[in-house]
Amino acid sequence: MTKRTSIPYSDAELAWIEKHKTLVRREAHKKFVKKFGRTDVSLKNYNALCKRKGWMTGRTGQFIKGQESHNKGKKMPYNPNSARHQFKKGNKPHNTKHAGHERISVDGYIEVSINETNPHTGFERRYVLKHRHLWEKQNGPIPEGMCLKSLDGNKLNTDPSNWELIDRGTLAVLNQRNAHNYNDAPAEVKPALLTLAKLKHRASQIEKDNKTDE
Repeated sequence: MTKRTSIPYSDAELAWIEKHKTLVRREAHKKFVKKFGRTDVSLKNYNALCKRKGWMTGRTGQFIKGQESHNKGKKMPYNPNSARHQFKKGNKPHNTKHAGHERISVDGYIEVSINETNPHTGFERRYVLKHRHLWEKQNGPIPEGMCLKSLDGNKLNTDPSNWELIDRGTLAVLNQRNAHNYNDAPAEVKPALLTLAKLKHRASQIEKDNKTDE
């Protein structure tokens, strides 16, 4: 195996390299070769010497706070191949969720994207519960303390006729652990369970009112 011969450098050359260690290596190497006529020293040789001596540039390759990009203000050169894949003004990604797009929420309800500003993000569209959106378009806003209950127990059935406006107290009765499972009950039994829940909640309210009057 042939032994690699080391490249000799004069003291003046070493002093110059150390002094200019913070320059970009390619630029420093080019200046070094021009100044000393060292065509025998490649960029690879130059880099290796700096590493052996510990003459680092001090750069990590990361942008620091306040540092400007080298191509700031420069126009990207035209390339026909890349131009074919660039977005044109007005174009949108293929996966853009337009108004009317639907998805299923974590609670199992259908959500629909509508043309209404999102109060949290300021985006031009936002997702709302579809059954509630359709019901309010037909019946008006849901009063405070009230909510909608699916009559057939199917959250995916967003027809307004399938949703009844009830107070949250009645919904709490329906959701009690020891109550009948409304959503899984036979269709003919559901109306009776809903009426029973309303009566229980009303009775609870009357009981509380009587205690308050005592």
